[in-house]
Amino acid sequence: MHAEFQKEKINIHLRQPKTIFTIRNDRGQILLTPDTLNNKNKSFRQRKMKISEFIEKHFWIFLIAGIVAGVWQPLGSEAPPVVLKLLLGMMLFLVFLKIDAIEVLENMKDLKLMALIALVYMIAVPLLFYLVTMIFDRQLATGLLLLTAMPAGVSSPALVDLLKGNIPLAMSIAVVTQIIAPFTVPLLFWIIGLSGLEIDILLIFRDIVLLIFTPMILAQLCKRIFPRLINRGQHLFTSVNIFVLFAFVYVAISSQRDALLENPLSLIWKTVILYFVFALLHVAGYLMGIRQNRENRIAYAVTSAYMNNGMAIVLAAAYFSPEILILMVLSELPWNTLPEPFRRIIRI
Repeated sequence: MHAEFQKEKINIHLRQPKTIFTIRNDRGQILLTPDTLNNKNKSFRQRKMKISEFIEKHFWIFLIAGIVAGVWQPLGSEAPPVVLKLLLGMMLFLVFLKIDAIEVLENMKDLKLMALIALVYMIAVPLLFYLVTMIFDRQLATGLLLLTAMPAGVSSPALVDLLKGNIPLAMSIAVVTQIIAPFTVPLLFWIIGLSGLEIDILLIFRDIVLLIFTPMILAQLCKRIFPRLINRGQHLFTSVNIFVLFAFVYVAISSQRDALLENPLSLIWKTVILYFVFALLHVAGYLMGIRQNRENRIAYAVTSAYMNNGMAIVLAAAYFSPEILILMVLSELPWNTLPEPFRRIIRI
C-alpha cells in the first residue's frame, strides 16, 4: 500500500547528540531509517567496485575486442590523426589524476638513471636488433630498428597503472625518451648508413606538449579545484581508461585494415617475429630493474616493450617502403595482446 506523504502525517524523531531520523507514514510504518539508507549506499558502492575490479582484471578482453572490431567493423571513413592524439591525451589525463606531478619530476632528477635508460632503450637495444636481424633480412632489420628506436609510448603509463607498477617512473621515462627521440632516431639511421631521414623536431615537441604536459597541467588543476570529487572517483579512473584504450586500438586498427589484409601469409610470418621481439623487450626491461622492487621492474618492462608505435607508423608512411609500414601496423597486435600474459607471469 502506498504511503501518504502528507506533511502533517509524517513523524520525524530526532535524538541528540547525533542527529538520527526515522520517517514514518500515517499508520506508523517506518519508511526510512539511517540503517536502511546506509545499507543501500553501501550496496551501491560495492556493486560499482565489483564492476570496476572485473574490468581491470580482464582489461585484455577489451584490447583484443578493439583489434577484432577494427578489422571486422572498421570506421566508414579514415579518422583524422587528431582523434588518436585526443584519445592518448584523455588516457594520460586519467593517469595524471592518480599521481603527483612532483613525483614525476623527482624521478627525472636522477640523471644517471635517465641517461642509462636513454642509452639502453634508444641506442643499444635498437642497434642490437638491427645487427642480429640484418643477417637474415635487411628490410626487416630496418623495420625493427625503426620500431625499437621509438620512445616509450605516451600511453605506456596507463598500462603500468593497469599492471600495478610505478606510474611516476614510467611517466618520467616516457617524457625523457620522447624529448630525445628527435635526436636519437636520425642518429641511428646515420650510424647504419641510411641517410635522408628527416624528422620535424618542432612537430614532435608540439605533440609532447599536447599529449604529455597539457594533460599533466589539467589534471593538477582539477585536483586542486575538485579535490573531493577526484578522491571519490579514484577507483574508477583505471576502468574508464580501459574503455578509452579500447577506442584508441579500434581507431588505429580500423584505419589500416586494408593494408593488413592484403597478404595473409606474409602477415602471419611478420606477426610471429614481432611477438618474439616484444617478448625479448619485456625481458630486457624487467632485467634492468632486477635489484629493484616489483613496481619499478614493471615500469621498466612496460616502457621498454610498449613503444610509441603510432609515431613509427607515421614515420614509416612518410619515409619508408610499404612493407615496413605494414610491419609497424602489425606491431599493434603484440602491443595490445601481451599485457595480459605479462600480468599473469609477473604474478607467479
